[in-house]
Amino acid sequence: MTTANFSQPQLPPLPAYTLHPLPSLVSWMPDSLLTLVLPIIAYWAVSGIFHFMDVYDLFPQYRLHTPAEVQKRNHVTRWEVLRDVVIQQIIQTLFGLVLALIDEEATYGREEYDVAWYAQKIRLAQRAIPAVLATIGLNPGALATKFSASQPMLAAALAGGQYPGLVQVASVAGQQILTPAFAPWELRVAKIVYTFLVPALQFAVGILIVDTWQYWLHRAMHVNKWLYATFHSRHHRLYVPYAYGALYNHPFEGFLLDTLGTGLAYLVSGMTVRQSMWFFTCTTIKTVDDHCGYSLPLDPLQLITSNNAGYHDIHHQSWGIKTNFSQPFFTFWDRYLNTMWSGGDVATRYEKSRRHAQQKLDREQAGDMNALSADSVTQSSASELDESTRSHPLSVRRATRKKSSSISQTSAGNLKGLRNKVNESLHGKGGNVLGVESSH
Repeated sequence: MTTANFSQPQLPPLPAYTLHPLPSLVSWMPDSLLTLVLPIIAYWAVSGIFHFMDVYDLFPQYRLHTPAEVQKRNHVTRWEVLRDVVIQQIIQTLFGLVLALIDEEATYGREEYDVAWYAQKIRLAQRAIPAVLATIGLNPGALATKFSASQPMLAAALAGGQYPGLVQVASVAGQQILTPAFAPWELRVAKIVYTFLVPALQFAVGILIVDTWQYWLHRAMHVNKWLYATFHSRHHRLYVPYAYGALYNHPFEGFLLDTLGTGLAYLVSGMTVRQSMWFFTCTTIKTVDDHCGYSLPLDPLQLITSNNAGYHDIHHQSWGIKTNFSQPFFTFWDRYLNTMWSGGDVATRYEKSRRHAQQKLDREQAGDMNALSADSVTQSSASELDESTRSHPLSVRRATRKKSSSISQTSAGNLKGLRNKVNESLHGKGGNVLGVESSH
């Protein structure tokens, strides 16, 4: 065994590691496929909950639009929405399968190495502490001496990461030597960084990429008339959005806006496959929630982020269509570029839309009832005519002949009286055919 020379500060060495294929979360399904399936399951599960609320009109006090608006203001049927969403999800799945072919195989076995790598960076960062303390007028050497007895780890950090008593036996080039070791607190902090902070940073980068990608592409779809007319206008047939219409788009737009945007975020942020499961699924749920049509006070997605169903719904209205382009998470691009809705309170506008939709529905229902009533009267009169003809064939003929001769001798007043009786009979008010009584 040889002893290391500590005349120059050395970093603790990184441990060796061996990679192994990472077993799938579900034994019968590869993680790459599960990553594609989970967002689809989440989409229909969450939108199914909101659809159930729509059908049974639950929580009407939190609805942004009334059922009459959903029925009368949208320019697309639910079947067409369902069809186009399924088409987009098929395209999304095919793109994910292609991405899986070029992705590296998921492995495990280097976790300790990665934690030690971050611990090295923490040790290197401590070397700047003396210079920082001196800059603000403190004596790092005096502080280190002061805490050396009571807080030796703190004293070592204040001295620039000098831990002379922390050594370990390590194998270097086949020889066992003494090398510096990590302080326990360095390894704990490094593990927190590796386990929580780095994934959180990757998620933040992914969110930033998705929000940026969708804002600029979405805005271009509105600014450019050809892009809007050719692609994006399809999504805006839903003036009154509902949950499972979140991915109702032109297939090409859906690929560019959602599939390619999230795929780019996954690649640039360096997420693992399992991290992407969460990211893709959360992004999908957020998109559904933004189109759900409810402003729910306890919905965490509507509380955590500034972009929510109420915010995005303004964009779907004719008077707000040139604002609120941000989606699906935050609204910083709208805020910085002055494209956020600034027309004041929207309550009056929403109430006007609700009232007009209800009036239109009432008029149509009244028209349907009148048509149904007229059909019923016509069928009833025809039935009465047929029944009377079968019951009194001779009486009708005698009465008709007698009435015909009298008609030729009557005045216009008698003709008017006959016409009134005929009308009453045809409307079900008379007991006999054409108001002619039986001679029996």
